[in-house]
Amino acid sequence: MKDSFSIALIGLGNRGKDTYLPEFLKCGDRVRVTAIAEPVDERREEVARRLQLPPERCFRTGEELLAGPRLADAACIATMDRQHVPQAVPALEKGYDLLLEKPVSPSLEECARLARTARRTGRRVVVCHVLRYTPFYRKVKELLEAGAAGTVMTIQAIENVGYWHQAHSFVRGNWRDDRTSSPMLLQKCCHDLDLYLWLAGKSAARVSSFGANSFFNAAHAPAGAADRCLSGCAAKENCPFDAEKIYLTNAATGIDAGNDGWPCEVLAAHPTHDSVREAIRTGPYGRCVFACDNNVVDHQVVNVEMSDGSTLGFTMTGFTQHNTRFAKFMGTAGELTADLLAGEITLRQFGQPEQVFSVDAAEGHSGGDAGLVRAFVELMLGGEPGSGLTSLDVSLESHSIALAAASARVFTGFSFISRRRD
Repeated sequence: MKDSFSIALIGLGNRGKDTYLPEFLKCGDRVRVTAIAEPVDERREEVARRLQLPPERCFRTGEELLAGPRLADAACIATMDRQHVPQAVPALEKGYDLLLEKPVSPSLEECARLARTARRTGRRVVVCHVLRYTPFYRKVKELLEAGAAGTVMTIQAIENVGYWHQAHSFVRGNWRDDRTSSPMLLQKCCHDLDLYLWLAGKSAARVSSFGANSFFNAAHAPAGAADRCLSGCAAKENCPFDAEKIYLTNAATGIDAGNDGWPCEVLAAHPTHDSVREAIRTGPYGRCVFACDNNVVDHQVVNVEMSDGSTLGFTMTGFTQHNTRFAKFMGTAGELTADLLAGEITLRQFGQPEQVFSVDAAEGHSGGDAGLVRAFVELMLGGEPGSGLTSLDVSLESHSIALAAASARVFTGFSFISRRRD
């Protein structure tokens, strides 16, 4: 095994700067961040100072960083969805191994191009499907693999996006328009789809899907609504999507309640009441949710028929109080429910007493962010990253499902899964 390796960070937004960088720094001398790329000057300069990087190791874009000689053993690409493959392909050509933010791409052709490049260059690509790395879902996997529920025949699962998260990311935020980012099911739920395939040990055969942007549009604006929350909105008092409520006063998400992390850190690099309020007043996160340029769905259902005839019914909805996940696995010997919000896994084997397993659901995708980085570090050092590594090859099936569902939703309601990998 090697003692250490070096990594370049491309993209210093919420995932790159606030999630992956702190996890790499926890690794001490085993990981050295030797180059960065970020177009926002404040973020790039802050990280450069923190890491004591010279100017020649700091770039405005990933393209600029990748145009020169290789500056690290690996690269972490945490830019916007449609930048991933155009940056990942030259990175592989330069000899970087990759930690690649999900989704890989909203284009199956681009996904196939990246897979071909990875095989040809012999480089490794780990996709940030973080849910596989959580202690909670690893316990679910352990129970299902042991046959606790028998053969899984039916899965029911729901992604509760949360009303404020829907408003933040998918109505006001960077992922509101699939023409510049990805279909919402791909962006938000490709790692859910990856998770359930992995947990059940199944592969998909065909998909049906329905959903729409049914609520977050001008037709549902209340009487007296203004284009911005701080522009004299007459509907403000009773609107749960009011930006002041979400970013200032909300007990879970507001800066006035002491939350200086996500989502407030998206509005201001170092959130304070004044900086967040100014961002609401002037920036995209202060727009009325019924007057934005969003086009992604606010709810969608997906039914997947597996290759063995078993089924997965998956729902994604922005109309929930909490941002969490729930799943039920029904098998030939019993049923297992996984309630992430409660941190409880309940096993009901047919004719047997109920068993409850409590697993701490930590911060950072329930511990998945930290688990992903640890696995990637072990891989780079030549150790054993553990089972369930989200390599490019195993991660792309979830993209096929999500994109088939996106197509089915718009056109026919039904789609076969593409098996293209080259």
